[in-house]
Amino acid sequence: MPLNLDQLETFINVADLGSFTAAADKEGVTQPAVSQQIKGLEQRLGVRLIERVGRRAQPTAAGLDLLSHARRLLQEAAAAEEAMMPYRDGASGRVRIGSGGTASIHLLPRAIAAARQAMPGLEITVNIGNADDILRDLEANSLDIAVVALPASGRNFEIEPFYEEELLAVAPAGSLLPDGGPDAAFMRDRTLLLYEGGNTRRAIDAWLAAPDGRTRPAMEFGSVEAIKELVAVGLGWSILPGLALKRDRAGLVTTTSLKPKLMRQLGMVLRRDKHLTRGLREMMKCLRECKD
Repeated sequence: MPLNLDQLETFINVADLGSFTAAADKEGVTQPAVSQQIKGLEQRLGVRLIERVGRRAQPTAAGLDLLSHARRLLQEAAAAEEAMMPYRDGASGRVRIGSGGTASIHLLPRAIAAARQAMPGLEITVNIGNADDILRDLEANSLDIAVVALPASGRNFEIEPFYEEELLAVAPAGSLLPDGGPDAAFMRDRTLLLYEGGNTRRAIDAWLAAPDGRTRPAMEFGSVEAIKELVAVGLGWSILPGLALKRDRAGLVTTTSLKPKLMRQLGMVLRRDKHLTRGLREMMKCLRECKD
């Protein structure tokens, strides 16, 4: 059984004031209640802590030894309670986000800035990775929320789509584009630079739908930003999320819709049993409000 902080506080009051009655007055309780607290503490520790010397109540040798420990325990308890006050009042907190590279660069900053404006004491960390790794970390409770391209599967997950965007054909500036946008056959004939892995890549492969069921990009990269740079210098074409193309390399690339259009959804993923703190609720609210 752990030590009772109320009993320790009563013990300190009796030792400091030298009187059960004075301790009772300080705590606003009856003298028998103080006596019961001291008796309970002595029974818990198995030693006599207070003895009467004349008309004064004084700590025994064991009581004197306990006194310094009891003061430190109460000080630490008070410090712990003080540290929790910002969380209780909703002024502080922590949110750990997992996200892919594109969303972390082009979407999350706006949402994070809005959340921090609403809650200046909110601590936010972002881990960047592919969707599979992020969802594993979420399942392990190493993350509070994931922002990933859908679909995302997991029996223990709650999934909320919140952002839809178009995937665009990206070509070097000055490239000739077919009317109405390039179709799958046209894109398969280009030198393709594609992002490796993930739901977005699987959606692109399905759209390209090569007759033999395979897509053979000239090069694969783990960075959308690297692909944009390579397209800009004329090394090939790509299909990239619209988010990543808001800043179009100062006219060094050309973008257009595919034919038919290809869309993707980003979703917020949380564990079903996740406690929604004020900070996490604020972060989710700001993600929902992200606009182009």
